Amino acid sequence: MIKSFLIMTSFSILLFSSQQIVLVVADDMNSSQAKLECYEASQKAFETMHVNLGKNGLGWGVESEQFTKNPDDALKYEGDKKAPAGIFRLSNIFGYAQKSNYNVPYLYTAKNLICIDDTHSNFYNQIIMAHGDEKSFEYMKRDDAQYKLGIVVDYNKKALKDRGSCIFMHIERAPNSTTVGCTSMSEKNIQKIANWLDKRKNPILIQIPKKSAKEVLKLYPQLKNSELLK
Repeated sequence: MIKSFLIMTSFSILLFSSQQIVLVVADDMNSSQAKLECYEASQKAFETMHVNLGKNGLGWGVESEQFTKNPDDALKYEGDKKAPAGIFRLSNIFGYAQKSNYNVPYLYTAKNLICIDDTHSNFYNQIIMAHGDEKSFEYMKRDDAQYKLGIVVDYNKKALKDRGSCIFMHIERAPNSTTVGCTSMSEKNIQKIANWLDKRKNPILIQIPKKSAKEVLKLYPQLKNSELLK
């Protein structure tokens, strides 16, 4: 119990000491489109961007204990086509290029690199090299450009059964095209974010409905100038 408490405390300190914040705000929990801003300390890094969310909007993720939920708010579950709402670390960049010079650890998406979405697997919600006996997964090297460049969102790191897996920020299939649970955008915009991220600055994603704006401002007062939170 003490060890678990210390791990959670350390994780919270890491989140709240973040110097780089990717902020995504949707109109409400049912919205499949949203706006994105990037902040380093209190300074906005780029112009506001448009992003696509899950086809069925948002569902509160495992890492959302800081936020007040309404009784009719959905939670995030496997296969619900909802993007997770909450606060998450951004841990890795991945892509089709074999080499990179990003300031975040990079995963080359070799043809046998997969992400497990089988809730009964011991490797649930993990990116691994295929063993050949996986029952349900997605290839990280796709036949299209959606994973040409992407960012791993550290969602459901405890791999709680059926609470969702394989959450990324990645290139959109087409403008305004919704996802099955990720956050997508133009290749130009995700390239900007990937180039900007720095693991030494503890980058995080805050993804919320507009109703949670005041709670975000209490946690992260450096976002006081955000137009998305007004």
